[in-house]
Amino acid sequence: MAHPATRIPKAFEFARLAERLKLPLELYARATYGHHNLTTGRLRLRPPVIDDQKRILAYRLANREHLQPWEPERDASYYTLETVEAQLTQIELDMEAKSSLHWLIQPQDSEDVLGMCSFTNIVRGAFQACHLGFSLAGTQQGKGYMHEALTAAIAHVFEVQKLHRVMANYQPDNLASEKLLQRLGFEREGYARQYLNINGAWVDHVLTSLISPGAGTYAPHHKT
Repeated sequence: MAHPATRIPKAFEFARLAERLKLPLELYARATYGHHNLTTGRLRLRPPVIDDQKRILAYRLANREHLQPWEPERDASYYTLETVEAQLTQIELDMEAKSSLHWLIQPQDSEDVLGMCSFTNIVRGAFQACHLGFSLAGTQQGKGYMHEALTAAIAHVFEVQKLHRVMANYQPDNLASEKLLQRLGFEREGYARQYLNINGAWVDHVLTSLISPGAGTYAPHHKT
């Protein structure tokens, strides 16, 4: 039986052109996802592109132990360029389909990856909602980077994407995520038993959400 040809994301076409023309990665990202690029006082947020595979793999390897308690169990293949490339391909297709948004969190003056955030499972129609996910390098904890990045990203989701609700769930013992989400204005809505399989075990999660201010401008409840 014949199989349909594999779809190549538009971003791949930009990547090949950028490589031939030796364009800086920042210009390539701007050309590909210009309206999704964000800046804050210290950071820039940009969607990942295929040329980010090595720096994303480096981020995963450097934070393997740090993130292990909060993520699904990973086998060795997760920490390979092949897997990262395949996942980047899917991310680019999902973004083209407008079913998710993804950002790398970087200093304004370098390509180092400090963290990542994503808004996935975007549903339109009567729901207008999505799920928030995020991670920050172990060496960058306590500097306010994720609060700064998510403030900008959430504002984009509400004010540009016009979504109504952002949902975020965390493990009861993940106090850092609990405090961060509270500072961003998320409110607890429920408690789900054995909600996700994390690091090889079914783990309870606290369910929270943040509602769009509507015609107003999003600002966290606490900025300090």
